[in-house]
Amino acid sequence: MTQTVRASIFFAIMAALFIIEGSTNAWVFSGSWNTSLVILNMALVSAIMALGVNLQWGYAGLFNTGIMGFVALGGLAVVVTSMAPVPETWAAGGPRIFLGLAVGVAFLVGTIYLRKKMPEGRNRAIATVVMLVIGFAAYRTIFDGGVDAVEAIDPSVSGYLGGLGLPVVLAWPVGGLLAAGAAWIIGKTALGLRSDYLAIATLGIAEIIVAILKNEEWLARGANNVNGLPRPVPYEIDLQQSADFVNKAAEWGMDPVTASTLYVKIGYALMFTAVLVFILVLSQLARHSPWGRMMRAIRDNETAARAMGKNVTRRHLEIFILGSAVCGIAGAMMTTLDGQLTPNSYHPLRFTFLIWVMVIVGGSGNNLGSVLGGFLIWWLWVKVEPMGQWLAQVTTAGLDPTNWFAVRMAEAAPHMRLFTMGLILLLVLRFNPRGLLPEN
Repeated sequence: MTQTVRASIFFAIMAALFIIEGSTNAWVFSGSWNTSLVILNMALVSAIMALGVNLQWGYAGLFNTGIMGFVALGGLAVVVTSMAPVPETWAAGGPRIFLGLAVGVAFLVGTIYLRKKMPEGRNRAIATVVMLVIGFAAYRTIFDGGVDAVEAIDPSVSGYLGGLGLPVVLAWPVGGLLAAGAAWIIGKTALGLRSDYLAIATLGIAEIIVAILKNEEWLARGANNVNGLPRPVPYEIDLQQSADFVNKAAEWGMDPVTASTLYVKIGYALMFTAVLVFILVLSQLARHSPWGRMMRAIRDNETAARAMGKNVTRRHLEIFILGSAVCGIAGAMMTTLDGQLTPNSYHPLRFTFLIWVMVIVGGSGNNLGSVLGGFLIWWLWVKVEPMGQWLAQVTTAGLDPTNWFAVRMAEAAPHMRLFTMGLILLLVLRFNPRGLLPEN
């Protein structure tokens, strides 16, 4: 069976699952097109995340466990780009915050310059410590006062600086740029490490990024969340109040509420599909280009690549930045879809482990495989819990609800997701370690 035929069969199966989800109310299927589109939209976003990870791992063999951090930066980009600025907080402490940040950066740059100019030895070490201590003290003195002033302004609904008030779609490339900038900083310090140390470093830095989002309320309200983010599609209530749309809904044989809900979700699906196809085409072109062949050669044998004069560290930095940027774009898209930024929702299980499962199951090194893995694993992630509940009902039919087995099965149903993901990963690694669509 050729790779094309194999891929066509798998994607046809996935399409059938989404159609059955929307049209059949039996077993664990909802029979709701609304639910099917909800799953589809997040599957599209997950597929884009998987493409970003595949660029890093499938092309270059970089083991990045900090996906969550880059996704979170994409979410932050939506707030910074699309939310309206809050004039009161800017007047209270906005300039002071940015002055403090500028002072901190200036002292860091000055310390680096000083270390380059001074010869190694005790004097350089003392000068470094003195510069860092003075810089930290100056930065905190200026910065903390501005933060306190901003967060004191109506913290129940505001207490942060807001954003630039630009169209929300612009936040998607901005999310990629934020993630790329963070990846450059991380890559310059961590890409010289061994793969296992790189994994530890990226995971730790991702946790730091999420901790900043949770605690720096002046930036994005922290754990208070930013709600009411702008949308690139109409609001359902606006459609329902439009006479033209109500007439269209009647022509379609739907009530206005159902029609508006489906209209909005289809709008998101079309936009997300366009982004996915665009990134997929670019990834395929890169994979078959001389640059892509060079990346895979570096992945397969770094020593030989270095002997041929290739700058391995620089190429690793390039692919690390590109893959992280794709994850940042996906993070911005997901936050746009949610309509809110909730820093407490960023967990490594969902935004690192699950994305890795998608790449491994779909086929590492194969872009179509990563997309397939994104669709399949996300569909299972959503539907496995209802499957567990159904299994619990079937296996305990006729038993008293207080029976120990019935109680245990009912308690285990919500944990079927983790069990199933682990089982799928083990089965794929055992019987088809190259994934459903292997690299060719």
